[in-house]
Amino acid sequence: MAELFHVILWVIILSGSIEVTTSRVALEKCQDSTSQTELNSFLWLIKRSPPAYFFGTIHVPYTRVWDYIPINSKEAFTNSQNVYFELDLTNESTMRALVKCQLLPTGKLLKHIIPRRMYKRLKSHLKYIRRKIPSWLHRKDSRYGTHGTPYADRLYELLTKDWERKRPIWVMLMVNSLTESDIRNRGIPVLDQYLAIQASRGSKLIGAVENVEEQCSPLNTLNVSQVIFALNQSLHFQERLRRGKAHLTYTTDDLINHYNCGDLKTILFSTQSTQVSPLTANSTREESQRRKAQNIDSYFRNELIYQRNVRMARRVVELLRDNPEKDFFFAFGAGHFLGNHSIIDLIKKEGYGIEYVKSTQNLPSYKAKKSILTNKEFPKKRGCRGRRKRKKKCESLRNKKRPDYSRVRLLQKATRRPYPSNRPVTSVLNNDVYQRNMWSRNAVSRPEIWTMSSTLMRLVLLNVLYGVIR
Repeated sequence: MAELFHVILWVIILSGSIEVTTSRVALEKCQDSTSQTELNSFLWLIKRSPPAYFFGTIHVPYTRVWDYIPINSKEAFTNSQNVYFELDLTNESTMRALVKCQLLPTGKLLKHIIPRRMYKRLKSHLKYIRRKIPSWLHRKDSRYGTHGTPYADRLYELLTKDWERKRPIWVMLMVNSLTESDIRNRGIPVLDQYLAIQASRGSKLIGAVENVEEQCSPLNTLNVSQVIFALNQSLHFQERLRRGKAHLTYTTDDLINHYNCGDLKTILFSTQSTQVSPLTANSTREESQRRKAQNIDSYFRNELIYQRNVRMARRVVELLRDNPEKDFFFAFGAGHFLGNHSIIDLIKKEGYGIEYVKSTQNLPSYKAKKSILTNKEFPKKRGCRGRRKRKKKCESLRNKKRPDYSRVRLLQKATRRPYPSNRPVTSVLNNDVYQRNMWSRNAVSRPEIWTMSSTLMRLVLLNVLYGVIR
């Protein structure tokens, strides 16, 4: 989920103690060369038959990273028929639940929870973003050209929809995501969503190892004072960025470059970064604020990384044990496979062998079976050939004497009513001419002589036929 990605970014921004130490040489390789030997690989092989794979994704537009994903990673995805994600992003009910979990209870608004002054600052920042979006979309390298103003207004309304009804923690994530690079890439599916779409088109079985409540609960259970503090820090940082008094240690573009050709561990998911004490390097903060930021930082890392790793690893093991004949492709965020207490470490403790797959390494040969969705086995009609018991049963049914319905059919044919006649019939008692049907139930004013004669004729005919049949 993209919001969790921005939570981790916020943690790093808040800490202020992590710097990018990787040389720019690795980043320039992404622009100059796309050789398979120089590409990063986030693919791991679970040694079993059929094979299973772990693939580390990143919550950014897929167009920014797809060309740099190694060929063997794409082959592993293509050959697998069972694809599992953190959440099933192709399910409409899942998307509705994601939206619902961000909203406050009915009748409550954001202005009733946060201080009035902070609410005014938030509105002022959103107005600034609305004014800047058209200029961000009108860049020369933008795909929106010079007529993006109507689209800019619509995009702003979409990004900030129901913000006054959202919980403060989700408003904080929204504020951190309203940057120039993120807004210009809106409308393009992120890598996880693109893989889910391709899996759906390929008739693969799509599943999820988490539900919406499990992802929303860690964010929604923060107490009010912690959430207000986090939102205030985010607004303060954005205001300093607008005035030019602060700068980002790294941007989303830097993260994408490191994912493609650099070393992602040195920025975000290294062991040192998960154990760093927030705000210790920033002496301008008060001790109380430093302690509060440290508590939020440790809470996020524990709930959004460690605890989720344990839960996701447990469900992966259950899938592997319950389905030994199936292949799997697990696509989770890359951060869940790196550092201490990762999913890789937890799966290894369960006795599974896991091997890192380099970008130039060949995959194990395995011919995948057709997916359940593409090879539906409809029940076939069983004939009389086959086992001995089935053959005897078929012969007994074949030799069974069927009832004789010939007399019944003959009686039905004899008593069948003719088609209604529309000819005018003259009454025997008087000379009035009226339109009626001799055999119709709706006939009215029938003469008694005609009715009696027709009844007698019927009885006589039935007796004659019955005598013939006997």
